[in-house]
Amino acid sequence: MGVVMDERDVAAESAPDGLQWYVLKVQSNRERSIRESLLRRIKREGLEEYFREIVIPTEKIVETKGGKRRVREQKLFPGYMMVHMELNDETWYLVRDTSGVGDFTGAAGKPIPMEEHEISRMLGKEEETEGTRTAQPVVKFGVEVGDTVKVKDGPFESFEGVVDSLDETSGRLKIMVEIFGRSTEVELEHWQVEKV
Repeated sequence: MGVVMDERDVAAESAPDGLQWYVLKVQSNRERSIRESLLRRIKREGLEEYFREIVIPTEKIVETKGGKRRVREQKLFPGYMMVHMELNDETWYLVRDTSGVGDFTGAAGKPIPMEEHEISRMLGKEEETEGTRTAQPVVKFGVEVGDTVKVKDGPFESFEGVVDSLDETSGRLKIMVEIFGRSTEVELEHWQVEKV
């Protein structure tokens, strides 16, 4: 989900105890360039010890178009990024004075750190890849639970049924079809059905 500063970018061993996660409001569609600009400024000012990670939360979406499966990355919160840092006058000014950064989220101009459960939800079950922190790809379905669909491929081709459940991780769905007068659950790939 976002981008990570690695040990080469940060003096992690000498990091102070006051590190907390903050959310920044930034210009939408410029998140990556703003992150790079922040990293350059942190190095130039010699404030690496006060910053650990700068993350742009993203998720991978699996789409199937024309029978071809492709994975694309999508920002979870366009216009926001997360920064793991120690807040003091110098770091607050450096972040606020970076082009494209609006402000920290918080009340009455006072930045409020993220709560533990929010951090866990955002960063918990993720794997780090080069430059980004991402969760497992999520399949984007063209149908929803309760929709009537027609099977367009496989042994149940041309059968109609109602979507019972969707699994975004595996890309499979279960539909209820009537076979020999009885309602039967059938599990299919998302691309095997189309909405009626």
